[in-house]
Amino acid sequence: MPDDCLRPPALRPGDAVMLVSPSGPTRPERVARGIELLTGWGLRPVPAPNAYARRGYLAGDDALRAADLNAAFADPEIRGVICTRGGYGAQRVVDLIDMAAVRRDPKVVAGFSDITALQFALWRGARLAGVHGPGAAWRDERTPLRSAESLHAALTSAEPVTVAAVEAEETYPVRVPGRAEGRLLGGNLCLITASIGTPDMPDLTGAILLVEEVQEPPYKIDRMLTHLRRCGALDGIAAVAVGQFTECADGWDTTVVDVLTDRLGDLGVPVLGGLPIGHGPGQLTVPVGTPAVLDATTGTLTVTSAVR
Repeated sequence: MPDDCLRPPALRPGDAVMLVSPSGPTRPERVARGIELLTGWGLRPVPAPNAYARRGYLAGDDALRAADLNAAFADPEIRGVICTRGGYGAQRVVDLIDMAAVRRDPKVVAGFSDITALQFALWRGARLAGVHGPGAAWRDERTPLRSAESLHAALTSAEPVTVAAVEAEETYPVRVPGRAEGRLLGGNLCLITASIGTPDMPDLTGAILLVEEVQEPPYKIDRMLTHLRRCGALDGIAAVAVGQFTECADGWDTTVVDVLTDRLGDLGVPVLGGLPIGHGPGQLTVPVGTPAVLDATTGTLTVTSAVR
């Protein structure tokens, strides 16, 4: 398939990266480990002016969060944008982003969870490929060395990224054999479904859909996937890559694996579960918006780099 997305330059030693908080609030002590990692890679992390702002469950007012994003996109010295965390709030600011600045000087944007909304907006407004991976509010107990190496490779190398299904992952049994090619799009399931009806919801025709989630009971997973089915969003997809569904259990006998198998297993496309992508331990990083190959028979997802 044509690689017609906007792929920013790979990060190099000496490059400045801005740490932004487009969604929920964080604290300097939570970001200190992320700064240590980025510095160890030879990068120059620069906290945005409002990176540690707080207004309830938001990292400051909408105008402040949007201003930090636009400052990062407009500053030629800044070569990457690393979100500190997810939470909630990115959808409130995406319409304020200066997409002309994004297109004029594309930069790699990394994050996950609520940042799915930001990556969808950047895809819609600039066809900017992104990086679905841990934020700068780093926790070694959840994202150990392998997670750090995975993020580093995605930010600094133009080589394809391959992630293999892991038997220890809860979603590993979710599988429909087969092989498919398509652009990898998606991320957090809540944010995908919240994007339906907005300008940012991507056309998933011919795409490989990535889904992951955290702390949502199986019936809510069922509701979201059923919504995607009923509105036609899954019509014509090429495959589904199933990441981590972390702490997604309640008191009912029906498990999240049961729901994923039921709602995805009859779509007539390859489905691969067990991918360590999401909110769980050992989270790995993948590009989004770029061509990919999902092989559910061999258990691998290979994605073209988001950087060049």
